[in-house]
Amino acid sequence: MRDTIFRTFLALLIVVTTQAGLVLPMPASAGVPGSHSELNLDANGVALGGYDPVAYFDGGKPTRGVAAIFASYAGARYLFATAAHRDAFLANPKKYVPEFGGFCAVGTSFGEKVDVDPETGEVVNGKLYLNHNRSVLDIFNKDPSGTITNAESKWPAVKDKAL
Repeated sequence: MRDTIFRTFLALLIVVTTQAGLVLPMPASAGVPGSHSELNLDANGVALGGYDPVAYFDGGKPTRGVAAIFASYAGARYLFATAAHRDAFLANPKKYVPEFGGFCAVGTSFGEKVDVDPETGEVVNGKLYLNHNRSVLDIFNKDPSGTITNAESKWPAVKDKAL
């Protein structure tokens, strides 16, 4: 009986979230142009373009999350590929949330707020950094520590800019 109720609830949840537009179309994009938010969220409040933040740490491969497996943290909704990833996130969300609100690390280092491609996620010294595209990721990888240092110094001014 309990399993039947759970399956019915899960099916209903999937239908409702799909109809509400929480299933992300291809390609994944994160930000809403013109937004002044400190967090890079899509129009539905989803971070990382719907990618699983724990996956970057657990195997290092960007992985799309599932709309039915989610958690909210600090004003953002995160999707996960597995319930185990969601549980890991909930145990220590600060470990997994991307730096610079999920905006481009290189863009931030130049004093600009720039959207990202979630496929460019890199974990450096236990923190997740994202970049605008593969070419920008190559720039990031030439001097990660210098880019991060510059971005950290400029983030207080960048975070309130419009995307």
